[in-house]
Amino acid sequence: MNEFEPLVFIVDDDDSVRKALTRLIQSVNMKVECFTSSEAFLSRPRYEGPCCLVLDIRMPGLSGLDLQEKLAKDKLALPIIFITGHGTIPMSVRAIKAGAVDFLEKPFEDQALLDLIKQALERDRQTRQEYAHQREILERFESLTLREREILSYVVMGKLNKQIALQLGISEKTVKVHRAHVMEKMQAKSLADLVRASRILPIPKV
Repeated sequence: MNEFEPLVFIVDDDDSVRKALTRLIQSVNMKVECFTSSEAFLSRPRYEGPCCLVLDIRMPGLSGLDLQEKLAKDKLALPIIFITGHGTIPMSVRAIKAGAVDFLEKPFEDQALLDLIKQALERDRQTRQEYAHQREILERFESLTLREREILSYVVMGKLNKQIALQLGISEKTVKVHRAHVMEKMQAKSLADLVRASRILPIPKV
Protein backbone atom coordinates (compact mmCIF):
# COMPACT_ATOMS: atom_id res chain seq x y z
CA MET A 1 0.00 0.00 0.00
CA ASN A 2 1.14 3.52 -0.72
CA GLU A 3 1.98 5.40 2.48
CA PHE A 4 1.57 8.79 0.79
CA GLU A 5 -1.70 10.68 0.76
CA PRO A 6 -3.12 11.90 -2.56
CA LEU A 7 -1.89 15.41 -3.32
CA VAL A 8 -3.25 18.03 -5.72
CA PHE A 9 -0.82 20.60 -7.14
CA ILE A 10 -2.13 23.96 -8.34
CA VAL A 11 0.01 26.10 -10.64
CA ASP A 12 -1.53 29.48 -11.45
CA ASP A 13 -0.11 33.00 -11.40
CA ASP A 14 -3.43 34.47 -10.22
CA ASP A 15 -3.54 34.69 -6.42
CA SER A 16 -7.35 34.77 -6.25
CA VAL A 17 -7.63 31.65 -8.41
CA ARG A 18 -5.12 29.77 -6.26
CA LYS A 19 -7.01 30.68 -3.09
CA ALA A 20 -10.41 29.72 -4.55
CA LEU A 21 -9.14 26.39 -5.87
CA THR A 22 -7.39 25.64 -2.58
CA ARG A 23 -10.61 26.22 -0.61
CA LEU A 24 -12.58 24.07 -3.02
CA ILE A 25 -10.18 21.13 -2.95
CA GLN A 26 -9.64 21.30 0.81
CA SER A 27 -13.42 21.30 1.28
CA VAL A 28 -13.41 17.63 0.22
CA ASN A 29 -10.47 16.84 2.54
CA MET A 30 -7.74 16.64 -0.07
CA LYS A 31 -4.20 17.94 0.35
CA VAL A 32 -3.17 20.87 -1.83
CA GLU A 33 0.09 22.62 -2.70
CA CYS A 34 0.14 25.86 -4.70
CA PHE A 35 2.76 27.41 -6.98
CA THR A 36 2.79 30.78 -8.70
CA SER A 37 4.73 29.59 -11.77
CA SER A 38 5.83 26.54 -13.70
CA GLU A 39 9.40 27.22 -12.64
CA ALA A 40 8.43 27.19 -8.95
CA PHE A 41 6.65 23.85 -9.41
CA LEU A 42 9.67 22.34 -11.17
CA SER A 43 11.90 23.25 -8.22
CA ARG A 44 9.83 21.04 -5.90
CA PRO A 45 11.19 17.53 -5.25
CA ARG A 46 9.18 14.83 -6.95
CA TYR A 47 6.23 13.57 -4.90
CA GLU A 48 6.18 9.80 -4.52
CA GLY A 49 2.48 9.40 -3.84
CA PRO A 50 -0.57 9.69 -6.08
CA CYS A 51 -0.91 13.24 -7.36
CA CYS A 52 -2.25 15.40 -10.15
CA LEU A 53 -1.74 18.91 -11.44
CA VAL A 54 -4.36 21.65 -11.90
CA LEU A 55 -2.57 23.95 -14.31
CA ASP A 56 -3.24 27.37 -15.80
CA ILE A 57 -2.48 27.35 -19.50
CA ARG A 58 -1.26 30.96 -19.86
CA MET A 59 1.41 32.19 -17.44
CA PRO A 60 4.53 34.35 -17.57
CA GLY A 61 7.66 32.32 -18.24
CA LEU A 62 6.92 28.68 -18.95
CA SER A 63 3.29 28.31 -20.03
CA GLY A 64 1.13 25.42 -18.91
CA LEU A 65 1.63 23.67 -22.24
CA ASP A 66 5.40 24.20 -22.00
CA LEU A 67 5.38 22.69 -18.50
CA GLN A 68 3.39 19.69 -19.73
CA GLU A 69 5.93 19.14 -22.50
CA LYS A 70 8.91 19.47 -20.13
CA LEU A 71 7.46 17.03 -17.60
CA ALA A 72 6.86 14.50 -20.37
CA LYS A 73 10.44 14.88 -21.69
CA ASP A 74 11.84 14.41 -18.19
CA LYS A 75 9.63 11.33 -17.70
CA LEU A 76 7.88 13.05 -14.81
CA ALA A 77 4.48 12.93 -16.47
CA LEU A 78 1.54 13.19 -14.11
CA PRO A 79 -2.16 13.69 -14.82
CA ILE A 80 -2.87 17.31 -15.73
CA ILE A 81 -6.15 19.23 -15.70
CA PHE A 82 -5.80 22.50 -17.60
CA ILE A 83 -7.84 25.55 -16.68
CA THR A 84 -8.02 28.77 -18.68
CA GLY A 85 -10.05 31.91 -19.08
CA HIS A 86 -9.21 32.27 -22.75
CA GLY A 87 -8.52 28.92 -24.30
CA THR A 88 -8.64 28.01 -27.95
CA ILE A 89 -9.55 24.78 -29.70
CA PRO A 90 -5.95 24.23 -30.94
CA MET A 91 -4.72 24.66 -27.36
CA SER A 92 -7.18 22.16 -25.96
CA VAL A 93 -6.44 19.66 -28.73
CA ARG A 94 -2.70 19.98 -28.11
CA ALA A 95 -3.17 19.50 -24.35
CA ILE A 96 -5.41 16.44 -24.69
CA LYS A 97 -3.18 14.84 -27.34
CA ALA A 98 -0.24 15.26 -24.99
CA GLY A 99 -2.11 13.30 -22.31
CA ALA A 100 -4.03 15.88 -20.30
CA VAL A 101 -7.04 14.57 -18.39
CA ASP A 102 -9.19 17.49 -19.56
CA PHE A 103 -9.28 21.16 -20.44
CA LEU A 104 -11.69 23.40 -18.47
CA GLU A 105 -12.62 26.92 -19.50
CA LYS A 106 -13.52 29.45 -16.79
CA PRO A 107 -16.06 29.71 -15.37
CA PHE A 108 -16.54 26.01 -14.66
CA GLU A 109 -18.65 24.08 -12.18
CA ASP A 110 -16.84 23.22 -8.95
CA GLN A 111 -18.08 19.64 -9.09
CA ALA A 112 -16.77 19.25 -12.65
CA LEU A 113 -13.26 20.06 -11.43
CA LEU A 114 -13.56 17.83 -8.36
CA ASP A 115 -14.73 14.92 -10.53
CA LEU A 116 -11.76 15.40 -12.87
CA ILE A 117 -9.35 15.55 -9.92
CA LYS A 118 -10.74 12.27 -8.62
CA GLN A 119 -10.33 10.73 -12.08
CA ALA A 120 -6.78 12.09 -12.39
CA LEU A 121 -5.71 10.74 -9.00
CA GLU A 122 -7.10 7.31 -9.84
CA ARG A 123 -5.23 7.34 -13.14
CA ASP A 124 -2.02 8.20 -11.32
CA ARG A 125 -2.56 5.42 -8.76
CA GLN A 126 -2.99 2.88 -11.53
CA THR A 127 0.07 4.14 -13.40
CA ARG A 128 2.19 3.90 -10.27
CA GLN A 129 0.94 0.36 -9.55
CA GLU A 130 1.75 -0.73 -13.09
CA TYR A 131 5.20 0.86 -12.88
CA ALA A 132 5.91 -0.85 -9.54
CA HIS A 133 4.81 -4.19 -11.00
CA GLN A 134 7.06 -3.74 -14.04
CA ARG A 135 9.98 -2.82 -11.79
CA GLU A 136 9.44 -6.01 -9.76
CA ILE A 137 9.46 -8.11 -12.94
CA LEU A 138 12.68 -6.46 -14.14
CA GLU A 139 14.31 -7.09 -10.75
CA ARG A 140 13.35 -10.77 -10.98
CA PHE A 141 14.83 -10.92 -14.47
CA GLU A 142 18.08 -9.41 -13.18
CA SER A 143 18.36 -12.34 -10.74
CA LEU A 144 18.55 -14.86 -13.60
CA THR A 145 21.88 -16.24 -14.77
CA LEU A 146 22.90 -15.76 -18.40
CA ARG A 147 21.98 -19.38 -19.13
CA GLU A 148 18.59 -18.96 -17.46
CA ARG A 149 17.91 -15.88 -19.57
CA GLU A 150 18.81 -17.87 -22.65
CA ILE A 151 16.42 -20.65 -21.64
CA LEU A 152 13.73 -18.04 -20.95
CA SER A 153 14.14 -16.70 -24.49
CA TYR A 154 13.43 -20.12 -25.98
CA VAL A 155 10.61 -20.95 -23.57
CA VAL A 156 8.60 -17.82 -24.40
CA MET A 157 9.07 -18.64 -28.10
CA GLY A 158 7.20 -21.86 -27.42
CA LYS A 159 10.17 -24.20 -27.83
CA LEU A 160 10.00 -27.65 -26.23
CA ASN A 161 12.66 -28.79 -23.76
CA LYS A 162 14.21 -31.19 -26.23
CA GLN A 163 14.34 -28.49 -28.91
CA ILE A 164 16.10 -26.14 -26.49
CA ALA A 165 18.51 -28.89 -25.45
CA LEU A 166 19.41 -29.57 -29.09
CA GLN A 167 19.85 -25.88 -29.84
CA LEU A 168 22.11 -25.27 -26.82
CA GLY A 169 23.97 -28.59 -26.92
CA ILE A 170 22.96 -29.58 -23.39
CA SER A 171 20.84 -32.40 -21.97
CA GLU A 172 17.08 -32.18 -21.75
CA LYS A 173 17.38 -32.80 -18.01
CA THR A 174 19.59 -29.73 -17.67
CA VAL A 175 17.05 -27.67 -19.60
CA LYS A 176 14.31 -28.83 -17.22
CA VAL A 177 16.39 -27.76 -14.21
CA HIS A 178 17.10 -24.32 -15.68
CA ARG A 179 13.48 -23.94 -16.72
CA ALA A 180 12.31 -24.70 -13.18
CA HIS A 181 14.72 -22.08 -11.83
CA VAL A 182 13.41 -19.53 -14.31
CA MET A 183 9.80 -20.17 -13.28
CA GLU A 184 10.71 -19.92 -9.60
CA LYS A 185 12.81 -16.76 -9.86
CA MET A 186 10.28 -15.02 -12.12
CA GLN A 187 7.48 -16.11 -9.76
CA ALA A 188 5.55 -17.42 -12.77
CA LYS A 189 2.85 -19.97 -11.99
CA SER A 190 2.35 -20.89 -15.63
CA LEU A 191 3.83 -20.46 -19.09
CA ALA A 192 1.20 -17.78 -19.73
CA ASP A 193 2.49 -15.80 -16.72
CA LEU A 194 6.02 -16.04 -18.08
CA VAL A 195 5.00 -14.92 -21.58
CA ARG A 196 3.11 -11.92 -20.17
CA ALA A 197 6.12 -10.91 -18.08
CA SER A 198 8.46 -11.30 -21.05
CA ARG A 199 6.75 -8.49 -22.93
CA ILE A 200 8.61 -5.86 -20.90
CA LEU A 201 11.92 -7.76 -20.56
CA PRO A 202 15.15 -7.10 -22.43
CA ILE A 203 15.30 -10.74 -23.55
CA PRO A 204 18.38 -11.65 -25.62
CA LYS A 205 17.73 -12.69 -29.20
CA VAL A 206 18.28 -16.39 -29.92
